[in-house]
Amino acid sequence: MPAAAGTKRTWMVVCTAGVVAFAAIQFNRPAIPHPPVTADLAAPEDVKRILRASCYDCHSNETKLAWFDEIVPAYWMVARDVKEGRRRLNFSEIGKLPPGQQKGALYEAVNQIQLGAMPLKAYARLHPDAVISAEKLSVLKRYLHPSDAAHATSEADLAADREQYEHRTREGRTAHDVAPAPNGIAFPAGYEDWKAVSTTDRFDNQTMRVILGNEVATRAIAENHTNPWPDGATFAKVAWFARDDGQGQLRPGAFVQVEFMIRDSKKYKATKGWGWARWRGTGLTPYGKDANFTEECVGCHTPVRDSDYVFTMPLRGQQ
Repeated sequence: MPAAAGTKRTWMVVCTAGVVAFAAIQFNRPAIPHPPVTADLAAPEDVKRILRASCYDCHSNETKLAWFDEIVPAYWMVARDVKEGRRRLNFSEIGKLPPGQQKGALYEAVNQIQLGAMPLKAYARLHPDAVISAEKLSVLKRYLHPSDAAHATSEADLAADREQYEHRTREGRTAHDVAPAPNGIAFPAGYEDWKAVSTTDRFDNQTMRVILGNEVATRAIAENHTNPWPDGATFAKVAWFARDDGQGQLRPGAFVQVEFMIRDSKKYKATKGWGWARWRGTGLTPYGKDANFTEECVGCHTPVRDSDYVFTMPLRGQQ
């Protein structure tokens, strides 16, 4: 047999085997279930139209696949992404949450969109209609921004807010007075004495927030050692409801919560090198049903992995 004929026959055998193998793996298809929609998001139609086009394929029970999504091995990645997407946020079940938590979940989704983390870039390349334009993003943000933005508060309420604020910053709580977080992190008593390193707010729920840093964190800022942050750096984000004093000034109102990020690259390796904890209300109730609450924290901060999972950059000169 001539060499050329032998080579051609070999290639035919290889190609045939490849086609057979490709056809065979099409039968290895993990199921993508479509359970009924039990509690869809209650939102205006223009908001839901955007979410259906950009989010529902991975974040609802109404997944619709394009023809090319049905082909293995692409199908395997789609099935994985749908399973993970529904676990983190499912618009078909979000209505089971209280209204405030629904908007909170949607706020986090909008935040991921603003940061370019959602829709996933690989998904957006193949599904260009899912890309959320600046105009569409504005529609989502307007929905989240309350129409009754912070309004003037009575003097009695302002006085009560000031007293609560002064009491908390003056006396705080001792560690043994507060139950630990579900993941075992003890309440960092004395955080009120840490230095302010930045501020932020939440446009969806009218809260104002101050980020405090412990000595390790403030020293890292002074030395420009913030990516990665050194072990021991700890941040406290303290949130209050914003109050309008009637003179055009916003002041801290009732205390909402305090949440912490504690840097320890070895101890907290499983959660991206940070320990996460949150306490809510004046009673400082630990947040989360169990230790898995940290998945929410990691998921929210993943878009800023390039800045060591820290959202708010420190204000220079605050150290």
